[in-house]
Amino acid sequence: MGGRLVPLRAGVLGATGMVGQRFVQALSGHPDFEVAALFASSASAGKKYQDAARWVVEYPLPAPIGEMPVRQATAGSVRASEVDVVFSGLPSDVAGPLEAELAAAGLPVFSNASAHRMDADVPLLIPEVNRGHLALARAAKAAGRGPMITNANCSSTGLVLGLKPLVDRFTVEDVVVSTYQAVSGAGTDGLKLLTQPFNVIPHIDKEEGKVEAETRKIFGRLDGGAVEPAPFSVLASCARVWVRDGHLESVVVRLRERPALDEVLEAFRSFRSPIEGMGLRSAPKRPVVLLEEAGRPQPALDAMLGEEEQLPGMSAGVGQVRMAPDGRVRFFVLSHNTIRGSAGGSVLNAEMALAEGVLS
Repeated sequence: MGGRLVPLRAGVLGATGMVGQRFVQALSGHPDFEVAALFASSASAGKKYQDAARWVVEYPLPAPIGEMPVRQATAGSVRASEVDVVFSGLPSDVAGPLEAELAAAGLPVFSNASAHRMDADVPLLIPEVNRGHLALARAAKAAGRGPMITNANCSSTGLVLGLKPLVDRFTVEDVVVSTYQAVSGAGTDGLKLLTQPFNVIPHIDKEEGKVEAETRKIFGRLDGGAVEPAPFSVLASCARVWVRDGHLESVVVRLRERPALDEVLEAFRSFRSPIEGMGLRSAPKRPVVLLEEAGRPQPALDAMLGEEEQLPGMSAGVGQVRMAPDGRVRFFVLSHNTIRGSAGGSVLNAEMALAEGVLS
């Protein structure tokens, strides 16, 4: 990471929510970023973080951060904190104008919110997939703005990781995906759905459109100052299920080449991270793991894939790979929605940006 001796001062926006807590977890003890300021709504401002946040992450709240005061999330308070970079876990309606104002003032913004994901000049980044899209952030910096880099929707992230080994080997013509999404994808309020057992809700507001558009942008071709979406179609159906963490997705892909099952399995088995060797703390060597046992992946067993690399929740699991009679490829993919699909993915984006000189 350039041999940096002093970590960048990081501000966490929306620090008391589910994604904000994951940011705190991911940044605690990080060699390149230190949590220097915490921001949330006016209801939390002035309180110690440990009193303002209903901590729901499975790891203990780091004691020094728990004692930090929470500040109101306004552009003025963020600038006054003198942070070097911000990580945003804000709701999209709040994030949109605040993130834009901070970036316009020259502050780098790494956002989990959907507000700016589809902006033409903002990279929607998954480093193992579309590292080249960082050119958009470099252009923003050259123009005097703070680079804004977004991570994908939590369900888009799993789908894109599952598709990447196939995109590298074959030509994708169309994708159909059905998602079974954990309640934590709706934030801390979503956990209340666990009190309604044995239920499935076949509606997540705007989710299907996000998955369809974001997947095509991530796999798209950089053309000047914008991304030309990938030429294949994506059709998504999304449901919320009675699971705490881990989004499971059923994927059906039509490939032009009509490969044999063994060729498809080999594509998944042999896939390794194209950014291995860059020294990025949050990047697993195996971002996609093929699980060949029957009945896998499962949220209860596989949401924390990556533990063997001490990166729990940063790898996606692919399983139940089959061929349909018409030659389409069928498989399931599972990813941790609040780690790889939100804060962990955003911290990895920041590591990539730092390594590529976008933050220098």
